[in-house]
Amino acid sequence: MFPELNNLLNVTPDTVERGKLTLLCDARTDGSFLVHHFLSFYLKANCKVCFVALIQSFSHYSIVGQKLGVSLSTARERGQLVFLEGLKSSVDVFFQAREQPHPLQFLRESCAGDLRLLYEHVREALQPSDSGDATWRCPVLLVDDLSVLLSLGVGAVAVLDFVHYCRAAVCGELKGNMVALVHDSGDAEDEENDILLNGLSHQSHLILRAEGLATGFCKDVHGQLRILWRRPSQPTAQRDRSLTYQYKIQDKNVSFFAKGMSPAIL
Repeated sequence: MFPELNNLLNVTPDTVERGKLTLLCDARTDGSFLVHHFLSFYLKANCKVCFVALIQSFSHYSIVGQKLGVSLSTARERGQLVFLEGLKSSVDVFFQAREQPHPLQFLRESCAGDLRLLYEHVREALQPSDSGDATWRCPVLLVDDLSVLLSLGVGAVAVLDFVHYCRAAVCGELKGNMVALVHDSGDAEDEENDILLNGLSHQSHLILRAEGLATGFCKDVHGQLRILWRRPSQPTAQRDRSLTYQYKIQDKNVSFFAKGMSPAIL
């Protein structure tokens, strides 16, 4: 995890809020560093994590995790991390005969909008049991990223339904948290992506939006991060508070600073 980002969000692994949906969004840049932050944050917070990884392999997340001070292999072996590797699992769905339905079974179905098996996988992974799950602080669902489901032919409404059921189960019933990444393509004609992004934005309690610089590439400033705290149940004038920072990604850390206050400039 990145200590400076924790300071901006005013959180620590010892003070984990529950029942929250966090939306990660990136536009004209790669926001995967936010996924790595929350994955390492919740593992260090001793939470039970179900990670639906549709973009990268387990080894990729494991290598980055080691740089951030967590071992994904150890977490998976002791039952703290349930990792669904989309890249590998999709091959199994197509080319291997299975007696039991697979969470990504929708890839083989004529109707690609049925995500019930994926939801059941999440619910089963995070459901408390008598085998020692009580040692974990709270359950967390992490998805990287939901935009891939749109690329696979799943409609935005079906993805929003999936999020709704996961949020009801994880955030509501189990008193845990949910974190999901969505790409903002910036394409005005991509209606499905706009529906998904807008729908999630209205449900989220916290939105972190990583954006590329409008001026283009800069070796000392890699982008800017907009942080929006939302209280969906409050009137519009009272529910939103936002801050914007610029950032630079380093090997094992990310530094944040106010606009125009990069150490390289000063």
